[in-house]
Formats: sequence, structure tokens, C-alpha cells
Amino acid sequence: MLTLNATDLARQLIGFDTINPVGNEKQISEFLGGYLEARGFSVRLLPFGNDRYNLVARKGGRSGKLPICFTGHMDTVPLGAMEWRHDPFAGEISHGRLYGRGACDMKSGIAAVTSAAIEVGDQLDSGPGVVLIFTGGEETGCEGAHHLVRDLASVGPVGALVVAEPTGLKPFGGHKGALWLRGVCHGRTAHGSAPHLGENAVYKIARKVTRLEEFNFGNLKDEIFGVPSLNVGTVEGGQNPNSVPDRAAISIDIRSLPGQRHQQIKQQLITQVGEGIDIEIVSDLPSVWTEPDNFWLKSVERIAGEVQGLHFESASAPYFTDASVLTPFFGGVPTVILGPGEISVAHKTDEYCEIRQIEQAVEIYRAIISSWTGKSPE
Repeated sequence: MLTLNATDLARQLIGFDTINPVGNEKQISEFLGGYLEARGFSVRLLPFGNDRYNLVARKGGRSGKLPICFTGHMDTVPLGAMEWRHDPFAGEISHGRLYGRGACDMKSGIAAVTSAAIEVGDQLDSGPGVVLIFTGGEETGCEGAHHLVRDLASVGPVGALVVAEPTGLKPFGGHKGALWLRGVCHGRTAHGSAPHLGENAVYKIARKVTRLEEFNFGNLKDEIFGVPSLNVGTVEGGQNPNSVPDRAAISIDIRSLPGQRHQQIKQQLITQVGEGIDIEIVSDLPSVWTEPDNFWLKSVERIAGEVQGLHFESASAPYFTDASVLTPFFGGVPTVILGPGEISVAHKTDEYCEIRQIEQAVEIYRAIISSWTGKSPE
């Protein structure tokens, strides 16, 4: 099998339709698994549903030091309603950009990680080694990662974690937490011409949404993470125009700061909206944070800065990643989010990644691995 450069590998990955729902990560994981096995990696494909897969690959691991781990997700979000100018599954290249669904979030990151690990493969055999974790189901609340960590033997311990999500190649020492809630109001159905005989659940939930717009986190603000946020993402209710709806539901997305307790936030929210709504937790993902003075994190910041000719200060990501699941699973290991692509174009029509960033990501990852193994990059 021909060894591809990172950009061409990313083009191959974009060609797999892994839109979630439903994900269907089987084919892309089989491709990546075969690609890595042919280059000396041991690979395990771990199913967690119908055509849903996680991939764990490793190479090396023969010293007293734990391996370094890189992770990324194989699923993508839907295409949206707008027409694409570039085929979302063709991996088209134009004016230095690679286009396609997942080009930014985050198949270019997976390709860069894979290419870097292959390029330093000879270094890995006699040292602590590297573990690659490519998950499914991240876009819907880290579903694949939750399944993965139920089987410690599939992964084993690691010493540090690099999440190749799009950061514009800026190293982030962590990210906010995510608390997804679902609220449901119930009413009583009746004919639309006699609404006084029913109880309209849509009216009920509309009043709750208005109160949520006024929700206050107590003027919390963090110097690095900023402020927590709340967004009502969906509203649904009713079945037809001429019936009084007896059920209505909303989805709520809260992004929290380190130190905030999600159960406490939920209780505050219930107090804010009042009685008459059932609220349940859909997804509960904690924030992630590595202290700025951590020696390994500072070395990653230095490496990323040297490759790009920049200087980086402590920063965080506003979105969640699989690190919410994997970092606690690995015992709170130092974690950095660092990958090619700008988050401002992720999930958008005509999503793209700058090819220059893909190439620089390979160089950065290669240097991070070499630093971890104690060997100079070639």
C-alpha cells in the first residue's frame, strides 16, 4: 500500500461518508487500521453499535515510560441545507485549501497524526511508544469514547494526551465542560377549534424558554476560559395545526467553567424556569484543564511556537472534545488540544483546512513524539 502524504491521506478520509447520525465509521476505521498495520502498528477495531467503530493502534512501548497518546474522531456533522460549491466527499483542493465535510473537523487532524506517527516509526520500537485512538460518535456527545473506556485492556495507560481537534495549531491546555439537557412540558390535547378544552404544551414551554434567556450564572468569569454559556438549541411540539399539542420539548446546551458542578447548574436552572417541566441530562462532559506551568505542556507550546515562528500563552477551547472522557480515564494526564484547521469554518458549508496547516501539524506532532521518546527529530 502506497504511503501517502498527510494531505492526500486526508483526502482519502474525506471520501468516507461518516456523517453522524448515523456515523457508520466501520469503513474508515478498516481503511485506517489496514493502513497502520501495513506500517508496523498493532491495531484493534472495537465495535460499539451497528457499523460503529473505535480504532486503537500502537507501536513501541518497551521502556519504563508510558506511551504518549494522540486522539481524534472519525465522525462528522451533517451537510446542512445550503448547497456546497465543492463536493463534500471529493477532497477537492483549491487555492491552498482542502475542502470537504470533515476537512477541518477533523479528518485533517487524524491524517496528520497518522502521518507523523508513521514517519517516526523507527524511533518508537525501542522507546515508550505511541497510542493512537480514533473514535466514532464524538459529535453526539463522545459516544464512542464512552464505550471505549469501559474496556481498559483495549487501551492501557498513557502518560500524556494530544487531541488533534482544529485549533489553528494553537495549543490549548483545556476546554469548557458541556452539559446537555432536555426539557419536556406536558399538556392535554383537544381540537384546534376549541383550544379552551385542552392545555397547550407549546405555550408552556415557550414561557420556560423566555426564562432561560434570562438565566444568570452569577457573573462568573475566568481569565482563560471566559464565561459560561447557555443556548436553547431546539424546540419541538405538536403534531398538526388543528390539534392542541399535549407535549413540547427543548434541548439546552450549557458550557461550563472548571470548578462548576453540573448537578448544581441543573438545580439552578430548574429553580429559574419553575415547575411544570421535566428536565433530564442527555450528556454530561466535564471541563479539561492542564496547569500552565506543567513541564510537558510548556514543551508542546515551545514546539508549536518554533514550527510556526510564534509565541503561545495559556489558552482554552470553547468546545468539548473526547478529552472529557479520556483524560479522567487516564488518571488526569496532562492534555493539550492542538490541531490543523480553524474552528470558525468547522461544521459549515464548504468546510476546509489550509494545506499549510496540515503540513505544519505533521511537523509539530513528529517533534512532540520525538521529544517524548527522548530522540531528536530527523
